Amino acid sequence: MELSREQLLFLYTTMVKIRLFEERIQDLYARGVVPGLAHLYVGQEAVAAGVCAQLEPRDYITSTHRGHGHVIAKGAQLKYMMAELFGKKTGYCKGKGGSMHIADVEIGVLGANGIAGGGIPIAVGAALSSKMRGTDQVTVCFFGDGSSNNGVFHEGLNLASVNRLPVVFVCENNLYGISVSQKQHQLIEDISVRSIAYSMPGVTVDGNDVVAVFQEAGKAIRRARAGEGPTLLECKTYRWRGHHEGDPNQGRRYRSMEEVQQWMERCPIKRLEQTLLGKRIATRKRLQEIWESTRGEIDSAVQYAQESPFPQPQDLYEDVYS
Repeated sequence: MELSREQLLFLYTTMVKIRLFEERIQDLYARGVVPGLAHLYVGQEAVAAGVCAQLEPRDYITSTHRGHGHVIAKGAQLKYMMAELFGKKTGYCKGKGGSMHIADVEIGVLGANGIAGGGIPIAVGAALSSKMRGTDQVTVCFFGDGSSNNGVFHEGLNLASVNRLPVVFVCENNLYGISVSQKQHQLIEDISVRSIAYSMPGVTVDGNDVVAVFQEAGKAIRRARAGEGPTLLECKTYRWRGHHEGDPNQGRRYRSMEEVQQWMERCPIKRLEQTLLGKRIATRKRLQEIWESTRGEIDSAVQYAQESPFPQPQDLYEDVYS
């Protein structure tokens, strides 16, 4: 299926927004402005953009510790995200969650999660809720390659399969679980083959090709919405930065810089840019306008965060559940 000009430019704009947001956080973190940890999504933009572009506003996602891209692609406002990372009261979680715990039920973001695979049971529960309530809402569950070894992965896929739940499991295989290569913890090459054990479709796609991700995610989401059950979609990609911004030399102790460079040459944004220019879908000037406009949006978000107040000590007792 050929994508329209509007669809392609939307995907491009979303990826640019994620890239520039992450690069700004990288700079602010180095300056000591952003507290806590920051796990950046640079290099993986095509996965979040391609998958979330197939979702309706009423649909749900669960995210990971590397979740900025997912939340942006699902429609989050940058100023509230930036405020949250600054620890400010105007952030999505009133400054109490930080980078790894952004949530907004109003836009279907059920929460990023600092626990590897922690979003899987939440996604299955949300999908079960949709089925019991008789809605056609779909839940997309993002997780990493390392999470596919966890018990919760197998329990979640089994429960979703048995009940034919409207959920799409999206494994972002960036080849490393913290500092451990996939080759060191799995004897399989494609994680999608694990779908066989649960009698659901399993697909592996080039996670740096946003059009391919968009198309395969669309099939899985339509299948889920039609009541035909879950799909395991594996997107092979790569993170350019280290596991987190404190990772020495961006992970040089467990991967070579030549490997990083090879993946940077497969930049998902550049790939789509070449298509847009090659097919004369957009001019170089139009693409530059998208970058400049997005930079302005991020500048405004940073200013909003800087001018926002910190939570007060008494705010500790609000939004606490037991």
